[in-house]
Amino acid sequence: MQKIAITGIGVVSPSGIGKRQFWANIKSGRSFIKEITRFDASLYPSRIAGQIDDLEKYSHISERLLKKIDAFSHMALVAAEMALQDAGIDIKNEDPNLVGIFLGNAIGGWLYAETELRDLYLEGREGVSPYMASAWFPAAPQGQVSIYYGIKGFSKTVVSDRASSSMALGYARKVLAKNKLNMILGGGMEAPVSPYALLCCNTYGTLSKNNKDPQAAYRPFDQNRSGFVIGEGAGIVVMESIKRAQGRGANILGLISGYGTTCDGVDRINCAGDGKELARAVKLALDDAKAAPEEIGYISLDGLAVELWDNSEIKALELVFGNNLKQIPVSCPKSMFGNLLGASGALDMIIALLAMEHNLVPPTLNLDKPAQNSLNYVAREAQEHKINKALIISRGRGGINSVLVVEKA
Repeated sequence: MQKIAITGIGVVSPSGIGKRQFWANIKSGRSFIKEITRFDASLYPSRIAGQIDDLEKYSHISERLLKKIDAFSHMALVAAEMALQDAGIDIKNEDPNLVGIFLGNAIGGWLYAETELRDLYLEGREGVSPYMASAWFPAAPQGQVSIYYGIKGFSKTVVSDRASSSMALGYARKVLAKNKLNMILGGGMEAPVSPYALLCCNTYGTLSKNNKDPQAAYRPFDQNRSGFVIGEGAGIVVMESIKRAQGRGANILGLISGYGTTCDGVDRINCAGDGKELARAVKLALDDAKAAPEEIGYISLDGLAVELWDNSEIKALELVFGNNLKQIPVSCPKSMFGNLLGASGALDMIIALLAMEHNLVPPTLNLDKPAQNSLNYVAREAQEHKINKALIISRGRGGINSVLVVEKA
């Protein structure tokens, strides 16, 4: 399958809004995880998160529209605008029937939903906003972006737990490769820092409860790991064919060249401990990219900071890369800003693209004593390294595996 160009990046994250601020904080290895103060979270087992507090400064959205949408749609609209600006695209000059939107998220827009449900029980049906039904459901950001820009082409929303946005990007690349569309806005968004959404996330059973030291809480692959930390945000990229990108003189930031996905099929929540199906997804992505394992210059880890998940991820990589694994730098940058659940894959891919551009591997925070030493971890500080091809791993509950390969143009 043909490679697809990425020509614009839009990012809204706890580590920064806009790719310059985001990358500056990522490469410096700063943590942006803190105690939740947006509402009273004192009774929650895990009450820390990566949060965005200044979205309004970057927003182009009217107050009238903001009253109709949830925060995850707001984040998607800001990230989409940034991506289009970065790509140098005026959407008015595009055929709306040949532009698509492929986005992923895991839980939907619960801040809007829980607020309106509260009003339903306090005030009755008259107290509920007529926009509730269209504000909370997972496909709402796709709908809002399409309405805002008048986009009418084939589009999809993917809900597949933490693998959602990675799957959305893989699906988008397949559609573009078949020449069904001219361009696609692809990525994901998530807004889990709300009372009910946080409650749902706590039932995951794998959130860190290290509330006293938030910045040290998310410790993927470390001996003292205690689970992951949630985060909110959005990552959206502009995707188009190489021919079209070159024809309009675009700056090609990277190429999506491979994708693979499998399911473990062993448990409704947990992954398989042997890593075999994740290894198969990695091989599928490498074969799709026509890339040998030794060509990979960086691996972005899923890094749930849970023994079963971390260890099976290592096993999968050992099955694919063998003795060469020690030569490939690996890291889990989301340890700085939290796991964005359905949007995590999109943010990981954006980081990999920026890492390739700057030949700099971003660090994993809090990796002081690796539980296993079979990987070439980049910990605490960024490390210079030439990267031509990168592998991005995303996984979801129930043993969903989603793997992307990106490379320099």
